[in-house]
Amino acid sequence: TLHRGGLCGESSANLIVHMLYSDNKGNNIKAAIHIMTLFSFSRYLALVSALASGADWLFIPESPPEDGWEDFMCERLGETRSRGSRLNIIIIAEGAIDRNGKPITSNYVKELVVKRLGFDTRVTVLGHVQRGGTPSAFDRVLSSKMGMEAVMALLEATPDTPACVVSLSGNQSVRLPLMECVQVTKDVQKAMDEKRFDEAIQLRGSLLIVFPFHQSNFSIAILNVGAPAAGMNAAVRSAVRVGICQGHTMYVVNDGFEGLSKGQVRELCWHDVGGWLGRGGSMLGTKRTLPKTCMEKIAENVRKFNIQALLVIGGFEAYEGVLQLVEARGQYDELCIIMCVIPATISNNVPGTDFSLGSDTAVNAAMESCDRIKQSASGTKRRVFIVETMGGYCGYLSTVTGIAVGADAAYIYEDPFTIHDLKANVEHLTDKMKTDIQRGLVLRNEKCHEHYTTEFLYNLYSSEGKGIFDCRINVLGHLQQGGAPTPFDRNYGTKLGVKAVLWMSEKLKDVYRKGRVFANSAESACVIGLRRKTVSFSPVTELKKVTDFEHRLPKEQWWLNLRLMLKMLAHYQISLTEYVSGKMEHVTRRTLSIEKGF
Repeated sequence: TLHRGGLCGESSANLIVHMLYSDNKGNNIKAAIHIMTLFSFSRYLALVSALASGADWLFIPESPPEDGWEDFMCERLGETRSRGSRLNIIIIAEGAIDRNGKPITSNYVKELVVKRLGFDTRVTVLGHVQRGGTPSAFDRVLSSKMGMEAVMALLEATPDTPACVVSLSGNQSVRLPLMECVQVTKDVQKAMDEKRFDEAIQLRGSLLIVFPFHQSNFSIAILNVGAPAAGMNAAVRSAVRVGICQGHTMYVVNDGFEGLSKGQVRELCWHDVGGWLGRGGSMLGTKRTLPKTCMEKIAENVRKFNIQALLVIGGFEAYEGVLQLVEARGQYDELCIIMCVIPATISNNVPGTDFSLGSDTAVNAAMESCDRIKQSASGTKRRVFIVETMGGYCGYLSTVTGIAVGADAAYIYEDPFTIHDLKANVEHLTDKMKTDIQRGLVLRNEKCHEHYTTEFLYNLYSSEGKGIFDCRINVLGHLQQGGAPTPFDRNYGTKLGVKAVLWMSEKLKDVYRKGRVFANSAESACVIGLRRKTVSFSPVTELKKVTDFEHRLPKEQWWLNLRLMLKMLAHYQISLTEYVSGKMEHVTRRTLSIEKGF
């Protein structure tokens, strides 16, 4: 599923999307159709790549098209061209078939398009190139985590423990009985052989489920708040298009809450968000201004534009801003509307979610920079680099990047350290220089300590390591915010945008009385996010109790458990008594709904 439960899937998806965008420099060529065949019988790579690239059509074995698909596909391609699209992408998974079991090949589709539409059409077949390339940050962390989990499973096993598969569900490590996994795989193939395709989809996972749309007519406004983060535009795109399918009037607001106070509101149609999926930053413009400075003007414009629901995409300021709007409902009836926050920040510090949009792209950007820095250190020998990452007081970026690049240490605010810890790290690096690996990499979160600054660490390491190694500083800065979003952030943003609008549609129906929307319950203003294994909605008023507003952090953070793994892989002597290992579970089919997640 989108939550990426196996090794290599994320890296392959990154490579496929990169290939699509590299090949499609023909985007400037009028009337080009790109057909890509993926060397994989599994729908995962094809489906994820299609979502991440905004493909027009997808063929996968588990979901064969209905009879007459040729007419429908050509009609669809013709419509998109008539509306100004200059490029269409069709993705075909190897083994794709129609409802009668007839194979669907790239050459057949190409001949069909050329014959009926006359479009310039090209085919790319991706074979084993999907297995190559540099592993993504996620695959590096996941492989480290799974290796550790496998060893822990062996150490904790008894003679009665069944053979298991170490896997990932949401952000949780789990152990699944091997024979149950094998049986599910056999059941999928059996269902496909017997043409029970709906059952095959259910067995594969929930990402292929098509949810029904219910027509309604409400006004929803979307705005970005806080620092730019990759995936924001993907979330806006999916929210706008799903809202239009639902029959809503979809507005967007430029420049966050400040723009809302100034009436910078405009309506978008389906094609206005075309091409937004792969763009980084914020196409709407974003500011950190909080609504408390202009509450009256915001309420006035909510009334003026008849806004009945507000979708806020952004970081900690987005969460705090919606909380302020909720607390002002007693003064302004106009604010008694449905509100939802989609967390989007590289810092990953918003309560109510384990992953924020943009954090995956930021980790990959930091990882790529650190890879180059390590290469420099390897070439010069006996050199230690101190790298400063962003994230405010939240150490997620430093910790996960540290695991992905094999850092010797990562200093963060949530894991307090003393001068004795720094001394131990210097001694560790001194010993390391006597081995074959004569380089060092130390990460430091920008606000990990008031006094132990990056400059202080540089002076300390340079002085204590004099004659053994030299030291250099690198401050990564805002490059961590830039770049095109990774496939995960594109698909995660798309998923959250869809789910948020579906949830808001349901809530709007519940609170619509006598010709107006009046929502003043705690459940009418929520943060949407992945928590453990499912996407869920958490009321902002309840999240207030578990938030450290001074340091802009959730009071509990799941990823701190990864710190033990980072230290162990850096070859420090640690105790695993505090390590939380995965538990044995059974393979089950989840009930799918808007509330429980899909």
